Amino acid sequence: MQTIVLATQKGGSGKSTLAIGLALAAIQAGHTVRLIETDSQGTLSNWQSRRPYAEPIVEPVYAAGDVEQRLQSLDRDGVTLTIIDTAGGVSAATTSAIRYADLCLIPARPSIADIEATASTLSVARAWNTPFAYILNQTPIRGQRLAYAANALGDDMEGIVAMPFIVMRNDHQDALSAGLAVNEYAPGGKSAEEINALWQWVDARLGNAPALSATDEPFIVEFVESPAVLPDMAALDPENDSAVFLREPARN
Repeated sequence: MQTIVLATQKGGSGKSTLAIGLALAAIQAGHTVRLIETDSQGTLSNWQSRRPYAEPIVEPVYAAGDVEQRLQSLDRDGVTLTIIDTAGGVSAATTSAIRYADLCLIPARPSIADIEATASTLSVARAWNTPFAYILNQTPIRGQRLAYAANALGDDMEGIVAMPFIVMRNDHQDALSAGLAVNEYAPGGKSAEEINALWQWVDARLGNAPALSATDEPFIVEFVESPAVLPDMAALDPENDSAVFLREPARN
């Protein structure tokens, strides 16, 4: 069994919606998936209560000492992938989840405050030698701020940035309200395409699939000039097809 943890200091980074989307993409790829929730806010548990389907099962595990034991039990039960959703901040439960994970995904919105807030999570991942990658989440379709954020995470933070970036669109929250993943709610939409491509990137990072070639790498948005102040994301048109796309070489 392999384990992914989504963790970051700052709340509101979209850990839960990413966990749900990745879980459904993994199920569609043939995995037996369990979601573990260490956040007492209960976003995943509430989502499951609205969900019309039994899978994936959400298990609340709040005590740090129970994380390793539960992972071992799931492994014996034949679960092939566990995704752990954590609370904002660095708690004992989050630290334990990072310690026993095969990959720590650190979501961050493209703002300096969010990027700076990843430092404590990064320190924990490094302390336990847990492989990690950043996810730029809730991004505008394009803009200079997005380029700055990617550069800061990829260079200044000496980290790996997952591809593609996940654009802020209403269907993520609409899917959450309906008890669905975005790749179920709007399977032909752009958000589903991004989440499915992100899963392919993560799966390759876990060593389960060949690294994507330069011609297969998920699209990333070309960075164009934008005003110094990032526009209100709610006012952005998520269906704007005028963005120009570039391919980036595969990362090893």
